[in-house]
Amino acid sequence: MRAEIACDESGAEGENLIDGVTDVFAHAGVLLTVEVAEECVLELRRRIRSPAEEYKANHLLRGKHRGTLLWLLGPDGPIHGQAGVLLVEKAFFAAARAADLLRGRLTYAVDTGPGALALYREHDFLRAFNELMRARITAEAFAEQVAALRLEIEITHLVRQAETYHDHRDMLPVLDPLVPALLRAVARWRPAAIVHDQQTTLTEDRIAQLDELVGGPTGLRLVDSRDDARVQVADFLAGVARKIASEELNGRGDRELTELLRPYVDPASVWGDQRSWAELS
Repeated sequence: MRAEIACDESGAEGENLIDGVTDVFAHAGVLLTVEVAEECVLELRRRIRSPAEEYKANHLLRGKHRGTLLWLLGPDGPIHGQAGVLLVEKAFFAAARAADLLRGRLTYAVDTGPGALALYREHDFLRAFNELMRARITAEAFAEQVAALRLEIEITHLVRQAETYHDHRDMLPVLDPLVPALLRAVARWRPAAIVHDQQTTLTEDRIAQLDELVGGPTGLRLVDSRDDARVQVADFLAGVARKIASEELNGRGDRELTELLRPYVDPASVWGDQRSWAELS
């Protein structure tokens, strides 16, 4: 019997992928029943003993609660084998989208095509590309910036696709990793339905577009995480996974936590730094 999956994210900044607050986006899904999720949240409250009304991942990430975090992620914890997380290194995701558009291809998938790794190393180009797609600079200004970088890149397809995108702002956002994360959740889990924390990106029209992309109803419905313990648990996993992954990306990885996270990481995750990715995949 197909189950309902509960999802939440961490590190969401919409289509702002370069020089934002976070360098990693994480999207978690859990297959727990409501009863098991409620027991998990109660146990976390018992262990952490914070007066906060709503617990978040930062409670678990405090040094004094490391034992609780090890329990949550560990093989004897409540989510082991019942959850997963898609990790997206934002800069590499931007490079992959730019590579797609340079070839005249607009996609919402999480896969990375040829050319992404070379663009990943061009931070100034990615910043200009991100600003172009977000309509922060004109096509002319973008072309000037690319020319100044002396890169051998033919940007005609990319600019044309960007202009089309700007003319259709009701489209699903091309650079927001939440969209491919949801598509991947459907492909990976084949759920009966998806319950997700509230997201302003996910309007009724855009949910309908998601349904069209997957060829049928996703059953996606939005809830307040405080009203669904399953979403709260997904929020915990997404938050700690993003932090662990970001630390690994920046050369500050915690081997014990990375090892515990590894079984949860979706193999379709988008990662440019192969050295740090080797630790996570």
